[in-house]
Amino acid sequence: MNQPEKSRRIRVLAAALLLMAAGCVDREGRENLVITGSTTVLPAAERCAEAFKMTQDEIGVQVSSGGSGRGILDVASGLSDIGMASREVKDSEIERFGDHFVEHLIGYDAIAVAVSKDVYDAGVTELSSEDVSKIYSGEIDNWRYIGGPDMMILPVARVPGSGTGETFNEMIMGSIRAETEGVEVNAMENAEIKTLIVQSDKAIGYLGIGYTTTGDLRAVAIDGIAPSAENVKDRSYKLSRPLYLYTWNGTSKTEAQFIDFILGPEGQRIIEEEGFFPVAASSVEGAA
Repeated sequence: MNQPEKSRRIRVLAAALLLMAAGCVDREGRENLVITGSTTVLPAAERCAEAFKMTQDEIGVQVSSGGSGRGILDVASGLSDIGMASREVKDSEIERFGDHFVEHLIGYDAIAVAVSKDVYDAGVTELSSEDVSKIYSGEIDNWRYIGGPDMMILPVARVPGSGTGETFNEMIMGSIRAETEGVEVNAMENAEIKTLIVQSDKAIGYLGIGYTTTGDLRAVAIDGIAPSAENVKDRSYKLSRPLYLYTWNGTSKTEAQFIDFILGPEGQRIIEEEGFFPVAASSVEGAA
C-alpha cells in the first residue's frame, strides 16, 4: 500500500471512530462528549475537560484538534458534539450544511505576530500592518529593510483550514485567499509555529497570544498597538478575535453542562491562565 492511500485510510478510520464516539455511552456508563477543532482553543479546552470530569462522573470528554474548519465540519456532520473555532462560521459553511450552528462565546484571543528573540533584541519590536503584509507577500525579505539585522527573513504560516491563518490573511493580507508568496514554511498548529520561531534566529510567524507567554520568542506591536488585554477586548489591537464553541441544531443538556462549566468561574480562570481573556459568565442558550 502506498503512503497516500495509507494516510487516507487512517483519516477515514479516525473519522469513523469519532462518529461512533460522539454522543455515545462508554464502558463505564458515562455519556461521551466529543470535542474537535481549533488548535488555539485546544489547550484551554483540554484543561477545562479535565477539571469538568473532576466535578462529576456521568459525562466523559474527549478533545482533539485539527483546526477551526475541522471543528465546524465535524459538528455539522455529527462527528463531534462540540466544535472549537477561533473564527465565526462562514457563509459558505452555512450554505453547505444549513443554518443550524449555535454559537457560544467563551473568551477573547489575539493573534500575535511573533519574531525570534534575536530579531526582537536587534530592534524589531513593532511592525506596521503594511510591513507584515509585504513580508508575507515576499516584497520584504531582509530584516535590515525594517530596522532589524542584516538577515534574510523566514516567514512561517499556517496551513489552509486554520482559523488563525484565515483571520491573519483577512486582516493583514486583505483576503482569506490572499497569496503569501513570501512564506517558506507552513505549519499545522500553533505549537509548531512557536517551535519554528524559537529554533530560528530570523523567523516571523503568527499564532495565538497564549503561545507567546513562554519561550524565546516575542510578540511585536502592530501599528503601534500591543496585544494587551485592554487592547484586545476593546478591539483596538488589529488582530483581536473572539473564541467560540459551536453546537448543532440546539444544545443538548450534556453539551450545556460542559459549556456552562467553561463559562463559570473555574472555566474562565483556566481560559485566563492559558493566555486568553475571559468573558462574563452567562447561561447557555438553546439548552434542550
